[in-house]
Amino acid sequence: MVTISLIHYSQNKYWAFKQMQLLPPRLAKIKGCEFVKLLGTGSGFGFSLWPDFSTYALLMKWDDENQAEDFFQNSNEFNELKSKSNSIETHYLESLGAHGSWYGQNPFPEKAEYSGGKIAVITRARININKLPRFWQFVPKASKSIENAKGLIYTKGIGEWPLIEQATFSIWENEQAMKDYAYADIHKEIIGKVKKENWYKEELFSRFNYIKSINH
Repeated sequence: MVTISLIHYSQNKYWAFKQMQLLPPRLAKIKGCEFVKLLGTGSGFGFSLWPDFSTYALLMKWDDENQAEDFFQNSNEFNELKSKSNSIETHYLESLGAHGSWYGQNPFPEKAEYSGGKIAVITRARININKLPRFWQFVPKASKSIENAKGLIYTKGIGEWPLIEQATFSIWENEQAMKDYAYADIHKEIIGKVKKENWYKEELFSRFNYIKSINH
């Protein structure tokens, strides 16, 4: 079981920013939590140079759903997030497998069967420093293409470090809609440049059955 919680603030934004450093060590000790990242988000579609200081993403992987529910209902850490934020929406996901790594490990190796419904995707890249200008040169074109993608329900840029560590979370109507975008000419062109010019130091592509969402 994987959860990604989108946490929205209209006040307490400085407090929220500080949690990027303070909260993850506490969350790593939560019973049943196998993987955790507290991520900033970008404004607009896809990757973004401009941070969105009103929204953060809490990505967690669990031993099972019961432990996730206990965290969201009873933990001091999540209750504190609820008290400081305006709203939190948690998406529940089931891993369909991942290719690549996130700081040297694949956090989502489990491979369930595609359920036939909505599908979620998390992509993450650590960009080679000397390739940053080339990467950001193509970001507007990539963002425009996903903004117009048929079957896209939601997307948000997420990440640990602006400029060099970028990720996206997206939800699609079904697997075919996601594949149609992945194999579209513009996306294929950019992926080709990524491989040929060695833009990324590390990358991860992960897919999930979309289970449900809950507003806390």
